[in-house]
Amino acid sequence: MKKLRVLVLMHDYLVPPEDAASHDLVTVEWKTEYDVTSTLRELGHHVQALGVKDDLGAIRQAANEFKPHIAFNLLEAFHEIGAFDQNVVSYLELLRLPYTGCNPRGLVLARDKALSKKLLAYHRIPVPDFGVFRRGRAITRPKRLQFPLIVKSLTQEASIGISQASVVNDEDKFIERVKFIHNSVGTDAIAERYIDGRELYVGVLGNDRLQVLPVWELRFTKMPEEIKRIATERVKWSYRYQKKHGIVTGEAKIPEPLASDIQRVAKRVYRTLELSGYARVDIRLSEEGRFYVLEANPNPQIAYGEEFSDSAERAGLKYGALIQRLLNIGLRWQPDRMG
Repeated sequence: MKKLRVLVLMHDYLVPPEDAASHDLVTVEWKTEYDVTSTLRELGHHVQALGVKDDLGAIRQAANEFKPHIAFNLLEAFHEIGAFDQNVVSYLELLRLPYTGCNPRGLVLARDKALSKKLLAYHRIPVPDFGVFRRGRAITRPKRLQFPLIVKSLTQEASIGISQASVVNDEDKFIERVKFIHNSVGTDAIAERYIDGRELYVGVLGNDRLQVLPVWELRFTKMPEEIKRIATERVKWSYRYQKKHGIVTGEAKIPEPLASDIQRVAKRVYRTLELSGYARVDIRLSEEGRFYVLEANPNPQIAYGEEFSDSAERAGLKYGALIQRLLNIGLRWQPDRMG
């Protein structure tokens, strides 16, 4: 295996300390950054971690001085604006610097939940009925959009703005929640039919030749019956909340024909949204056994022990092999292939 110079791009406040021995590496907020950089070093690569805030010049300087073979991109925003993540990747392409993760066009298509759902629906991929509610406009629910609904940010990721109150059953709560997204999250809102059922995830890796990982499930083993089984912000990010309610992930126990159908659709989603690198497709499986694609998440969390790396390990890719695979996929990506 060729030893590479790898520039790991991360947010400036998530750069791991030189000595991490005194920290609880399960709960630190820079766990992904630590896992990736330490694993790259264990693989024998020469690694430089670069904290990025609001200056692209730092990337250019590092590229000129360090002369990396590839950038391992862990940035989820630029200048704290999530929608700017595609601009950073475009800048890497202008520098002719290979990178891991998704291309700019895929990031744009996947981030806008309404646009992605329209594309998926056009290709006959099942998605829940939905409507978009723009800031500064009257909040009018189409009659076709029946309760219960779940109200989310149109563009924010990582479950930002999602709580138990996001699931609404009447007009007053619906309007209240849309206003919350507008005012508190600061984005347009999307409301979609709430699918009561199971939360499934499917990881996909590759550019042209794709590998689909086993179907994974978010389980709520100690959650009170009246609580909705959804990936809220607390479910996603609060370790204490996860422990309290027995929130774990593991391979989904579903019949083989259904699992194969879900994996096949996940691959179609990946291609339809022109994704590359790696992504996670989020799916709801109804109590009647029908499944619906909620969204695709390019560049999902790849810390050790997260659902993506766990499902990769189930498929035979141990964590080190997964990180190396992402490097190899990034090195093979050709930006001009989209022209």
